[in-house]
Amino acid sequence: MKIRDYLYSRAVTLCFLGIGLVFATLFMRAAGMDINLTVVSGFFYVLLIVLWLWVQFCLDNRRLRKLRNLAEGMEEKYLLGEVLKPPVNAVEKEYYQIMKIVSRSAIGIAEQAIREKEEYCDYVESWIHEIKTPLTACSLIISNDGDIKKLKRKIKQADNLTESILYYARLRTVQKDILIDSFRVARVINDAVKSQMELLIAAGISVETDGDFPVCSDAKSLLFMLKQLLINCAKYCPGCQIRITADDGRIMVEDNGIGIPSHEISRVTERGFSGTNGRNAGGSTGMGLFIVRELCSRLDMTLGIESKPQEYTRIVLEFNVMTGTNL
Repeated sequence: MKIRDYLYSRAVTLCFLGIGLVFATLFMRAAGMDINLTVVSGFFYVLLIVLWLWVQFCLDNRRLRKLRNLAEGMEEKYLLGEVLKPPVNAVEKEYYQIMKIVSRSAIGIAEQAIREKEEYCDYVESWIHEIKTPLTACSLIISNDGDIKKLKRKIKQADNLTESILYYARLRTVQKDILIDSFRVARVINDAVKSQMELLIAAGISVETDGDFPVCSDAKSLLFMLKQLLINCAKYCPGCQIRITADDGRIMVEDNGIGIPSHEISRVTERGFSGTNGRNAGGSTGMGLFIVRELCSRLDMTLGIESKPQEYTRIVLEFNVMTGTNL
């Protein structure tokens, strides 16, 4: 810190001290004090002010130098607010408390970003392992009999995995990709079933759809969610029957497959949770229902899950914002 900058920061104080010197000089002259004594008194007054300013400048400069060295020696500089020594000055104490609040907020944001980065890396790693399966299968199919139907199924699996990781990557800025419009849900349901028909047929799954209603939402996100639910059925419940019904602002997807253990229902939408069924099916990223939950939250939808092992699984997507448009 330069002495000029320090003096500028003390300008108001110096002005009042100067005014005080003028009044003191006038008072001493009015009281009949000798001119020489008045000058000497004024000189010592100014000298004390200069000494005070110099001592304060040295002390403050020393504190700032220590603070600079401390900051330069820290890798995580956002932690600087946690190692500062509490000041003595009352005004500085208030600044100190405010900086503590800012520092702790920054620490929270930084830790969240670190967690999200680690979780993203973990998901990408598991996704790479999972996508290798259909890609390896494609290579084997081409090398052997070249069955087109099998090849299409494996390519579809790879396409579904790619779409999942793209949606996961967009979760932070998903609002930019959302397009709210009015549409009828039956069209989206039919598109979802058609897109996964090869996987469903290969898994021996039959699908029945019924009902319709108009809604104002993002059709693309709803399509992804329904496709994800069908993919889960094809992966975990081969040979089951799926019934999709749409009525009164609710889409219900129900199957008569293996179900979900009761102690896992509350966790199936957690990030990276694959559960017993996922492990038994040969591994899973555990991200499908997590992405569905996040999209529901962003679209103001409610996600409900009910299940009874070896009997059924029922997933309900409920729209909290409807439209009265007759589409």
